This record gives sequence, C-alpha cells and structure tokens, in this order.
Amino acid sequence: MHDRSTLDAQARAVLNELKGAKLTVKQRAAIPSQEMPAQDPLQRIGNMNEVATGYTEAQARVEAARCLQCKTAPCIKGCPVAIDIPRFVKYAEDGEFLQSLAVIKESSLLPAICGRVCPQESQCQETCTLGKMLKDVNKSVSIGRIERYVADFERESGEVSMPETAPDTGKRIAVIGSGPAGITAAADLRKEGHGVTVFEAFHKPGGVMVYGIPEFRLPKAIVESEIENLKQMGVEIRTNFLVGMTRKLVDLIDQDGYDAVFIGSGAGLPKFMHIEGENLIGVLSANEYLTRSNLMKAYDTEHAQTPIIRSKVVAVLGGGNVAMDAARTAVRLGAKKVYIVYRRTEQEMPARVEEVAHAKEEGVEFLLLQSPSRILGDERQHVRALEVLSYQLGEPDASGRRRPIVIEGSEHELPVDTVIVSIGNDSNPLLERTTEGLATNKWGNIIINEEDCSTSLDRVYAGGDIVLGAATVILAMGQGRKAAAAIHERLTRDQQS
Repeated sequence: MHDRSTLDAQARAVLNELKGAKLTVKQRAAIPSQEMPAQDPLQRIGNMNEVATGYTEAQARVEAARCLQCKTAPCIKGCPVAIDIPRFVKYAEDGEFLQSLAVIKESSLLPAICGRVCPQESQCQETCTLGKMLKDVNKSVSIGRIERYVADFERESGEVSMPETAPDTGKRIAVIGSGPAGITAAADLRKEGHGVTVFEAFHKPGGVMVYGIPEFRLPKAIVESEIENLKQMGVEIRTNFLVGMTRKLVDLIDQDGYDAVFIGSGAGLPKFMHIEGENLIGVLSANEYLTRSNLMKAYDTEHAQTPIIRSKVVAVLGGGNVAMDAARTAVRLGAKKVYIVYRRTEQEMPARVEEVAHAKEEGVEFLLLQSPSRILGDERQHVRALEVLSYQLGEPDASGRRRPIVIEGSEHELPVDTVIVSIGNDSNPLLERTTEGLATNKWGNIIINEEDCSTSLDRVYAGGDIVLGAATVILAMGQGRKAAAAIHERLTRDQQS
C-alpha cells in the first residue's frame, strides 16, 4: 500500500494519540514505522516523475517520534558527515521543520538529495538502536525520509537559508568536478571566504546526480536548486571545461594562480565483461544509456537532440543501484520485457532494498545465479540473444560474499535485442596521464592521505569516487568536507607564516 491519503490519515490518527503524551522507550518502539507514499506502479512506468512522493507532515512527525533519543547516538557514528541526527529528528517530531533542517545543514549541504538517494540502511539506520532492539534494520527510524521531508519543506516554503560567508581571504581554489564531493568542498571553502571556481566537463553541473541518477529517483530541479545556491554564495562554475585536456591540472596552480586544487572528478569510465559479442549493435554501458536519458533527456523524443535505443527485450547485467536505474529506465522507454541478470542471489545484491522492490513492482524480472558467457548477433550484427550460464554459490571471496561457481553444461540462450552492461566503473585515466607525479593505484584511483585527502602533489587534494571508486553521495560529501577543512587550514597557515 503506497496511497498517500490513506497513509496520511493513518499517521494523523497516531499523531492524535501521541499528542501531549510523555512517551517511554517501550511506547516509542511500539509506534508503527511509516511507509513511503509512492506512485502506483502501473502509472509510474509511463512517466519519469519521482516514484516516492515523500512523507506527509503527519508521517514525518510520527516517524520522528519513534526515535529513542538514546544518549549514545550510534546513528551519528554511522553517518559519514556526522549529522546530529537525534537533534534534527527531535525538532521534526515537534513540527519545527526549519530548525530541524538547520541542524542538518551544520554538517550536510545536500539534504534533499541525500534523503532520496543515500543508502541509510547501511549507514545511519544500520546502527540505529531501535532497529537493533526490534532486530530488524528495516524497523530502524527512517532517518533519510525525515531528512528528505524537512529539506523539501524548506524549499517549498520559499524560506531557503543561505550559509554565511566569511570576508574574502584573497585565496583561490580550483575544484575539478561538480558532483557531491566537489559541491561540498566548494561550499565549505566559499564559507571560509575563499574564492572558488568549479570546473565541470559536461555542459551541465551536478555530476553523477545529473547524468547518473534518473529523474524518477532524483528530480533534476532539486539538483539545479542546490547548484543555484552555490552560485548565490559566490562560487563560479565553468562548464565544458575538461581539466587534463582543456587545461592541465598543474597549470591551474603554476599559471592560473590558484592556491590549491580539489579533484572530485568521479569514476565515470564504464567496465565491460570482455566477452564475445560486446561490440555488437545493441550493447551499451549503463553510463551511456543513463547519460543520454538523464542528462540529455533523450526520453523526451519531441524535444531531445540526442537519440536513445528503443528496445523490446533488454538484459541488464549487474545488481547494483545503477543496474536498477538502467532496468527501470528501459521499462519507461517502452521495453516489453526487462531482465536483471546477476550471478549471485538477491541477498548479495548491492542495490538498495527499496530500489529492488520498486524494480519488481514495475515488472523487471530477476534472473539470479546467472551470468552471460557471450552475446549473440544476427546477420546485421545486431544483438539477438544472450548466452547465459547458471551458477551456484561456494565459499566467501575477498569481498565477504560467497563466490559464484559455474554449473557445467548449464549454457542456455536468452532472446534479447539490447544488453546494458552495469558491472561498475573505473576512473577516467585522463588526469593521471596528463599530470606527472600524481600517484594512483592499479585501478586508477588517486591515492590520498586518509587524514586530510592530500595527494602526492603539493596543494592538490582529492575525494569522492575518483578516490573511493563508485561509492555513495554521502561518502563523497564526507571526503569533500574533510579536504575542504584541510585546504583551509593549509591556506590559513601559509597566510600566517
């Protein structure tokens, strides 16, 4: 049941019962967790509108009332940017939503985004005392949903507060990339009074939040609003500027006069399986597919200036959030059948439980313990089928997940006309190849000092997916914040010496 009016009526009834009561731990634990209202599956597969429509006010307050306000606050330790979760949740319980958001903004600049796309169930909610008490992480306080509500409340109220900025220091910082890490670093540095220029390779800022995450999970108007706030703070954003090609990284310091550089360029180089048939027409990476749909809005065929493949039967290879995004996008683009092909079981799948559930509701079929051995084409070199092997799980591998072992003689064909590969990303090697002395690991990720995000080059710092590989918005933000603090400290020290 996702009906908004019904869920709101139920929450209002609970709120009336709680009114004026001084709740015990036992009573708080007995309050029902609030389901997220959502579009009906049969309706939403025909549009790109946001699937989860957000809590009502009553739901947000009831969910917040479930928080035990425990003194140890393990949820804070589970948050990569250490938001004071009990404090913001308490304000939400009392209906003081602007105050609630003010607490979040002390630590996080993207609450409307994080509230939608961050995996709270493996971060702050995983450590929630209530979830542990009820022996079910799905029964933890829905911290992310409350965060989303208060962030949306501020934006919709028209009372958006801008962070104060210190007097200009005369120092200038270049930020490479306008994704979560770059935006966070830019905002923190601008608040300290430094001049900040963000260099973005694409024609629109926002990084993975714009090109990677579909409209139905994260409306682009929300990202655009956050970018506009950054501009209002005085941050300059230069698009269509590919550092490493338009300009070398070291030239930003040596010739253009920047006092420091933060690299937050992400990990956008798609991995492929290197199997027979990957060069056939109809095989593409999830990156290309989603970028065409999300950034270029290719789904809007009347107005878009870029084409996108129109498929009848699609196989998406992989089990992460990007795979879910690609599969659900294919459904919305009119595919009659969409498969997720994943070589482990659903339990090992890295995608969020909510995203898997939404995909199933939308008719995506999961082919588990299966993996392709080759892609088969017709006489025109178009994809006609996927040859698939069946697997069973063996002992755990280095990741802690049980290793898939092929079942001999299990080859079978899956008729498809499109294959979307979504098995992860590597770092684009451009910066590494054009920047002498920049240390990277064997995967091309920039090596940093974990304490301050400094790289092997003086006055050059890095964070986010270019360091972590494909991670989460909030983890990238955490590194952007850490790097910004280190840069500010370095510039302050230089000024005093």
